[in-house]
Amino acid sequence: VQLQAFGGGLVQFGGSLRLSCAASGRTFSNYAMGWFRQAPGKEREFVAAISRSGRHTDYADSVKGRFTISRDNAKSMLYLQVNNLKPEDTAVYYCAAKFTFSSFPHKTLYDDWGQGTLVTVSS
Repeated sequence: VQLQAFGGGLVQFGGSLRLSCAASGRTFSNYAMGWFRQAPGKEREFVAAISRSGRHTDYADSVKGRFTISRDNAKSMLYLQVNNLKPEDTAVYYCAAKFTFSSFPHKTLYDDWGQGTLVTVSS
């Protein structure tokens, strides 16, 4: 599946953004989806994941209560609502897809990746 993330930008401390990821080329509902991020000089890390149906989600401890992952299977879209942003949230955010028969979200072993969208939080 092809993925394209967008919606990043420059935001002040405490601000909000909605990241989006458009999927194409395959049946979107066959894929568990996730968001990852990579800050300058750091390794890529897991942020959030959502099951194929959207009923189950999982989050990194650092974003719980501030970020919300969701999906619209009819539109083949994945979203990440990011609230109460902090400077340490500055990173390139990537969406990823994992073909699976499981009904649960996944934190690892994703198959396809988007190009990333940059989020910069100023203090």
